Amino acid sequence: MHVLIAGGTGVLGRRIIPLLIGAGHRVTALTRTTEGGASLLAAGAEPALADVYDAEALTRAVRVASPDVVMHQLTDLSRGDTAANARIRVVGTRNLVDAARQAGVPRIVAQSIAWVYEPGERPAAESVPLDLTAPEPRRTSVGGVRALETAVRELPEWVILRYGALYGPGTWYAPDGMMADRARGGGLTAGADVTSFVHADDAAEAAVRALTWPSAAVNICDDEPAPADDWAPVFAAAVGASPPAPGNAERQGWARGADNSHAREALGWTPRHPSWREGFAALTP
Repeated sequence: MHVLIAGGTGVLGRRIIPLLIGAGHRVTALTRTTEGGASLLAAGAEPALADVYDAEALTRAVRVASPDVVMHQLTDLSRGDTAANARIRVVGTRNLVDAARQAGVPRIVAQSIAWVYEPGERPAAESVPLDLTAPEPRRTSVGGVRALETAVRELPEWVILRYGALYGPGTWYAPDGMMADRARGGGLTAGADVTSFVHADDAAEAAVRALTWPSAAVNICDDEPAPADDWAPVFAAAVGASPPAPGNAERQGWARGADNSHAREALGWTPRHPSWREGFAALTP
């Protein structure tokens, strides 16, 4: 199978490319720079020079590559700017889907997130609606996800991977990541809000397996949604930070975590890191 990946130099893209090649797939990866192209070549992928905000160049690159599948792993989170990330979900996805349609690509696998569901009491299954009436700044993030998922569904075959919070090397939740810096600076708090995590290696494996999954949105997260009262002290200890200060005693309704039953039971995906407990413990500061 020939896979074109957008976001091939990102946290997940760098993990996905060797998995695809190891599985016998041909890989073309988009990049905006010659430096990025060199790193993609070194990883065994064929670089294609295009910016996802340049619709004409992107359409040309996808048409020339003529892949069987487009894999969307684009994010803009290096500065922690949620508005910039929402923009790439809205505009970048729109351009990528249009380019795929014009090139006759029938299938797309796209990265989304698992913490944009409506408020509720239990971890959210995929059938729970998105939290479209949330106040700002959450509404911007939810709106970006809605635009991404709506556009992706225009292709004949699609899989939307709603990832939990990524942790592991290269992510925010790593010893050199933004959340570790926050923890060491005293800015990480515990509290009642529930998070579902997923190790970046498990997220990458799910993306490769999704090449053959039926069209659906799928929660990709570990088996233990947990309140920050549980996970934040473990994470802080793992990255060499003091215990976090107490946070909110009552959970925000939307901070409910996500249920991975569909991925596990219907699709046979099992995370190698079933809980953040052992995953955080393996982090090395």
